[in-house]
Amino acid sequence: MVTDEQVRLLRRKRMENKTLEAAAAISGMSERSARKWQRGPLPSQSKKERWWRTREDPFAEVWQEHVVPLLKADEEGKLQAKTIFIELQGRFPDRFPDGQLRSLQRRVRDWRAVQGPGKEVFFEQEHTPGREAALDFTHATELGVTIRDVPFEHLFFVFRLSFSRWTWVDIAFGETFEALVQGLQGALWDLGGVPRVTRSDNLSAATHELKRTGGRQLTARFKAVLDHYDMQSTRIRPGKSSENGVAEKANDLVKTAVEQALIVRGSKDFGSAGEYLTFVRSIVDKAFNQAAAEKLAIERSHLRPLPSAAVPNYTTHRPKVRKWSTFRLSKRVYSVPSRLIGHELEVRQYADVLEVRYRGHLIETIDRLRGHDNVRIDYRHIIWSLVRKPGAFARYKYREELFPTLTFRRAYDALQRDRGDRADVEYVRILHLAASTMQSDVERALVALLESTQPFDYAAVKALASPESSAVPAVDIGQPDLAAYDLLIGGAQ
Repeated sequence: MVTDEQVRLLRRKRMENKTLEAAAAISGMSERSARKWQRGPLPSQSKKERWWRTREDPFAEVWQEHVVPLLKADEEGKLQAKTIFIELQGRFPDRFPDGQLRSLQRRVRDWRAVQGPGKEVFFEQEHTPGREAALDFTHATELGVTIRDVPFEHLFFVFRLSFSRWTWVDIAFGETFEALVQGLQGALWDLGGVPRVTRSDNLSAATHELKRTGGRQLTARFKAVLDHYDMQSTRIRPGKSSENGVAEKANDLVKTAVEQALIVRGSKDFGSAGEYLTFVRSIVDKAFNQAAAEKLAIERSHLRPLPSAAVPNYTTHRPKVRKWSTFRLSKRVYSVPSRLIGHELEVRQYADVLEVRYRGHLIETIDRLRGHDNVRIDYRHIIWSLVRKPGAFARYKYREELFPTLTFRRAYDALQRDRGDRADVEYVRILHLAASTMQSDVERALVALLESTQPFDYAAVKALASPESSAVPAVDIGQPDLAAYDLLIGGAQ
């Protein structure tokens, strides 16, 4: 059968003054076929539409009585032809072999096109420059990225101008208020202007439920952020993701572009989250923003100016440190140095970290807990009290937090096996040694002792990790008597 491509090639070669015989050979057809197709419509345009059947319909006898009632009862058009086929096989055993499924699918398709229920219509929107930006979070852990060989659980915050399709991406670890504000402001300040409207779904970071009506409205603090930039918010109806098509499409496009770039890169491992973010933004710029440059230039002239300063990307809390050397924040527990027990702290909660401050002094920066993690205890904060009360270790509520690495967990299990009741005391002293010296040195010592398979205790660990240095003896050298040298000189004479 001669194809359209063959005919096009034939005619192109004839226009290049090739002989009919040569053009036919180049295009892969006989000279007789070439003579037929050197002018006139293409093969695909010459075919007559066939509406008649070439073989007997295997469903003719059961269609009206058994299939049509099922299709009519399916008012939403969700019933699959495969489900109907399985039902027919149950009603008429050995009558419909599996190979006839495709025939039924085609017939169901044609029936629905003529007599089936109407489908939802989507309305293409006209976007005006400078009016709207769509924003959303999308899960990106599925990309399989690792940071120094550790799986990286994260989301993308995606901001996209509806008119020019200019796209900006940030990394987030949860759909939190702080991540939302950080992403929104990062996009606006990188863009250099402000659209009039943001379009989003009902993010819990930005909206709250109205108990009386069941609807949702902006939270006071996110509304304050939008007011700062003189922006309005429009939101889709719950469950209607198609109403935020710009953001939904951007999510898919961004993740697909990053996924393809990772394949080309040959590795999904990065040295840090910052290195990974730089990689993602470079891909977004190449895949989307370079092509959007012309329309972006138009859109920038319609954007509103930025305010004089950004709003803080953090939320301030003032918890009090309890006697357990911990404070609670957003139903999660964090430890701090014991010297802060009883004091009120100022905790600035960012998207990814907490800044712990006391009277203007930055005490510590702590990674913010996310996901199913609800407790973060740093053994260095409490070990100085625990080493004086090692018996408290056995029933400590957050004991599992006192194993900084798997090696320490294995060491404790070995101590329990070999030291029995002394295991808690020995382990607490080892942990105290790690806090007093270098955790990495203590861990190397533990690895060596575990590999030896011999019983060990705190003293053995200390001997390897922090051996006692020999004292340098004090040597008292007296003032020499120079007269003795005079005698030597005189004796030489």
